Amino acid sequence: MGLVTNFVACCAYSFTGASVPEHLRTIAIPIADDRSGVGEPGLRELLTNELIRKFIDDNTLQVTEKTKADAVLECTITSLSDAPSVVTAGENVTSRRVTVSVRVVYRDLVKRKTIFEKVFTNYGDYTSGSRRPAIEDAVNKITEDILLDTVSGW
Repeated sequence: MGLVTNFVACCAYSFTGASVPEHLRTIAIPIADDRSGVGEPGLRELLTNELIRKFIDDNTLQVTEKTKADAVLECTITSLSDAPSVVTAGENVTSRRVTVSVRVVYRDLVKRKTIFEKVFTNYGDYTSGSRRPAIEDAVNKITEDILLDTVSGW
């Protein structure tokens, strides 16, 4: 029992704030632009809302509107692909992979400079039926990566 407690205590430590410049206290996260060409309903909102939720939960930078923000995080969904990921004997597809790519520009509005411009890509797998849970999984992973790069530079 003590081992589990120590493990949990160890992993609860956060690196947030490790590389956020001191003058940045607030961030704006405008609605993402969808340039994937796929027309997936609600994808822009899903990405934006998940990213805002993660920043609110993290609490390193306060989410606000752009006119009051010290920084802005602009996201553009550049692609969404859906392809077989596991093919069994007889060429039966047993699993599919949805891959989402998002171009992110993180700008310091105080010093008027770009902190980073990167493409984040991640995926989610599904076996049959709706691919929505796989899209949500991919978006969850991407928004976690964006948050970590923004607040800790890892």
